[in-house]
Parts: sequence; structure tokens; C-alpha cells
Amino acid sequence: MVDLVQVKPTHKRLTKVQVLVRAVGIFIGAVLTAVGLEIFLVPNNVIDGGIVGVSIMLSHVTGTSLGLFIFILNIPFFYLGYKQIGKTFAISTIFGIAVLSVFTALFHPVPAFTDDILLASVFGGMALGIGVGLVIRYGGALDGTEILAILITKKTPFSVGEIIMFFNVFILGTAGFVFSWDRAMYSILAYVIAFKTIDVVVEGLEESKSAWIISEHYQEIGDAILNRLGRGVTYLEGEGAYSGDNKKVIFCVITRLEEAKLKDIVQGYDSTAFLALADISEVRGGRFKKRDIH
Repeated sequence: MVDLVQVKPTHKRLTKVQVLVRAVGIFIGAVLTAVGLEIFLVPNNVIDGGIVGVSIMLSHVTGTSLGLFIFILNIPFFYLGYKQIGKTFAISTIFGIAVLSVFTALFHPVPAFTDDILLASVFGGMALGIGVGLVIRYGGALDGTEILAILITKKTPFSVGEIIMFFNVFILGTAGFVFSWDRAMYSILAYVIAFKTIDVVVEGLEESKSAWIISEHYQEIGDAILNRLGRGVTYLEGEGAYSGDNKKVIFCVITRLEEAKLKDIVQGYDSTAFLALADISEVRGGRFKKRDIH
């Protein structure tokens, strides 16, 4: 009789180089976030959403250090992050928020770069978005709102995005009572700019797209993509649910700059071909690297 022993999957640890790269990325992101807050937004009474926004208002009302509120208010979310996402995420988040707290205190005596509220909102939002985006890209977070939203969405019919939006509408609206209503509107502008900048940093400037093509002329189209775009293609076996016919499906990954040329290629060989395009935030491995074309 053979005893069956259940083997638990082992977690592959990060190498020292990976840990260093992650730490540097989170450090730079947290410092940039502190710049956006203390050099642009806070001196002009413009706030961000989430826990940071609450911290800015509490700091304004009490006169206490902004960094202290950011760290204290995020403490409950360290544990939630550990339980919901993992130890590495929790450690990365603690490190990022600690750096943010320290540098907001260091930058507080530095005078604002501009007194123009519009410029402060735009450039402060951009600095904030780049900083937060870097921290997220390297596996951490600077705000516990997202973690709280993950918990709430499990018990409500609302999505994570809807819950975060509700929190931020309430927080940014409160800024109208704490500061003034024009500052609340500038805060919304800064938040939108930061939100969009985070997407660019996390997903990358060169947005990739996946393409799915179904055509009787799959061989010609595949060769043209290979030779005229320099992109590798994969032929997949497909079957029509209605007709039951076997079909070849072309799959490839391109950049958004190559989208128009791909459409021209498909249209040139088969005007009735099925073409579906979808955004991809990240591509790794395989042969995505573009080869030279002549």
C-alpha cells in the first residue's frame, strides 16, 4: 500500500535583483507622489481622492503633519492587503507609504512651484499619477481605498471601480466645505488627470493590441502580416458553432500604430473577413519583438 502525500506548491521567491528593482521603483514612485502633493497640490488647497485626500483635509484642519495622517490612516489596510493579496504586496505597500510619509514631511517647508491653481492641478495631478502608477507597477499601493473596495464588492452588487468612485466623489465633495467649491472643482480636475496618468504608467505608452482574424484567405493574410508588419502570427483551429465548419483563426499582437496597416492588409485580401481587436496592457515572452521588414 502506497501512502499518498499531498505536495503543496512552493512559492518562488524574488531574486535579490528583483527585490532591488521593485524597491527602487516604489521609492521613486513614492517620492514623485510626495512632490505632487507638497510642491503642487497641498499649498494651493487642492486635494487627491482616497485616504490621501482625507489626510490632506485632516492635516489642514488640525495643523498636524500630512505624512503622519497618511501613515496612520493606512495602518488598517496593511493587514487587509496581507490577507487579500499577499505578504509581498503588504510589505511593498508599507515601504511605499513609509517613504511617502517621510518625504511629504521633508518637502513641506519647500515653497510651491506655482501659485497658479490650474497649473498646480495639472502638474500636481501628473506627478501624482506617475508616482502612484510606478508604485502599482512594481507591486505596491499608496492608498487603502482600493483594498477596502475589494472587501466591500464581495458583499454588494457594486464593482470595485464603482465603490472607489463613490468614495472619491464624497471625499472630493467634502473639500468644498473644508476649502472652497472652486478648490473642490480643481481637486476633481487633478484627480482625473492623475487617474489617466496612472493608466499610462501602469499599462505603458505603447499600448499593444491582440488581433483575431477569420478568413478563407488566412495563409495570404498571415504571410502579409509577417512580411509587411514584421509580426509573428499563430494559426488556431476553430469551428463555427452554427455551420460546424472547420476554420483557421489568425492570432497576432500588434501596437496601436500598426492597427490601420493591419486593417488595410485584411481588407486587401478579404473584405468579408472577421476581424476583432482588443487592448492588451502587457505582453511578455513569445516572439512579440518586431522583426525588420524591407
